[in-house]
Amino acid sequence: MTEHFSEKRRFTRVELALPVEVHQGGSIWNQHLIDISLTGVSTDQPAQWDAQYNEPFTLIINLEENSTLELHAYLQHVEAGRLGFAVQHVDRENIQPLLEVLQAHMDIATLEEELLQLSE
Repeated sequence: MTEHFSEKRRFTRVELALPVEVHQGGSIWNQHLIDISLTGVSTDQPAQWDAQYNEPFTLIINLEENSTLELHAYLQHVEAGRLGFAVQHVDRENIQPLLEVLQAHMDIATLEEELLQLSE
């Protein structure tokens, strides 16, 4: 099933097991990152999940060296204990940390190609 989803994806997903806080309104869920790309994030689903699916989320990923990556996203799917988010906005302060995470785990030429696709 995962293979089927990767065939449809335009952007490479990098598997990373990092802590992530999912914020919505006054709620915070402590979860674990499964994978990340230029346009999406997957996390595990917490046992107590009462989010508003049509409202935006802020994901704060705790990177190594005490730094964080903040992404603004909407929930796209809930499946088998996994949440899939579409990243809607990456601000100036977070684009470089996102690129550094991806550069460390994927081919640079592929990443540059995917960055060009974003600008189309």
